[in-house]
Amino acid sequence: MPEKFIIRVYGLLIDVERGVLVADEMEAGQRFTKFPGGGLEWGEGTHDCLIREWKEELGQDIIPTEHFYTTDFFQVSAFNKDYQVLSIYYLIKTIGEPQIPFSVRKFDFKEETNGAESFRWITLNDFHEDLLTFPIDRHVAKLIRNKF
Repeated sequence: MPEKFIIRVYGLLIDVERGVLVADEMEAGQRFTKFPGGGLEWGEGTHDCLIREWKEELGQDIIPTEHFYTTDFFQVSAFNKDYQVLSIYYLIKTIGEPQIPFSVRKFDFKEETNGAESFRWITLNDFHEDLLTFPIDRHVAKLIRNKF
């Protein structure tokens, strides 16, 4: 079987007063909490991917400011066991004041359907790895706690 990879690129929006921005999503009938971002498409660089994903998902223009972390361990995809996931995380800044429609509740979807998503802040004091669904995101959450 040929090796297959999925490359994911995520933006970490961290605000000292508001906290860390996370995305609550539903896909394949599963609810999960993760960082905003998504899959690298053919012909894109990682910054291009991140800028596109934030514009598509959140309607927000951003600037990637600093590489934060790239996966350094093996992780199989939660959605397809034939794929290995490689995730790249950047600290980002919004261009202008964030225009993102924030929620205060977890999984605050208009409709409980595949593709549903909502975004919310978790304060730095309350933020910890158990609030995120996927193993790589949980590892990054620990790194955020140590740095901020």
